Amino acid sequence: MIEIYPANERYHADHGWLKSYFSFSFAEYFDPSNMNFGPLRVLNDDVVKPLRGFGAHPHQEMEIVSIVLSGYLQHEDSLGNKAVTTLGGVQRMSAGTGIIHSEVNPSATEDVNFLQLWFLPEKSGLTPSYEQTNFDIAKLKNQLLPVVTKNPDSEQIAHIHQDLTIYLSDLEADKEIEFTQEEGRRIFLFVIEGRLVINGETILNKRDSARITQLHKLTLSTDSSSRFMLIDLP
Repeated sequence: MIEIYPANERYHADHGWLKSYFSFSFAEYFDPSNMNFGPLRVLNDDVVKPLRGFGAHPHQEMEIVSIVLSGYLQHEDSLGNKAVTTLGGVQRMSAGTGIIHSEVNPSATEDVNFLQLWFLPEKSGLTPSYEQTNFDIAKLKNQLLPVVTKNPDSEQIAHIHQDLTIYLSDLEADKEIEFTQEEGRRIFLFVIEGRLVINGETILNKRDSARITQLHKLTLSTDSSSRFMLIDLP
């Protein structure tokens, strides 16, 4: 089953310094029928103005991933970590038993656009941790590149405490990608740019998403070009 969630039906919050689109119930947007998709609890598409951001605030019992689409994102936390990420970078934070962090746009001139994803961890009481990884953007071309997973085999892939994998891809016109997972799992698709076709018939446009169950094989194609994210979920 493929459930489509059009971009223009996402909840939109505009705070001036922050423009955000929520894919799931979050903050002032409460929808008990849209709380999660498996362990995926939050997907916020955020744009933050220069020199603004989220000040120091606490988190517990959550795996938080930030993927920068444009601009720069600066992270600081109570463990002493500080890092700046741009396109090609991923931030992963395990809040575990408790951590305080901030996320701000350090640029004086450029907005930052990033995807913030929250996942329920596979177990509670984890020791808080943070890592920043970088992937080769060229390797996105016409393939699914893992950037976050439970058991990474490369320093370019972030580790997460949940049985999932986040893939990114740049698909060219008239190319196809085949994806297969174990039966009984879930697939979440999110189109970052362009247009994506699922199994030759279901069309997703920019910022549309799809929640897929009971289908463990997909053929992904495009008639123009597409940058997208695929998450393999339990």
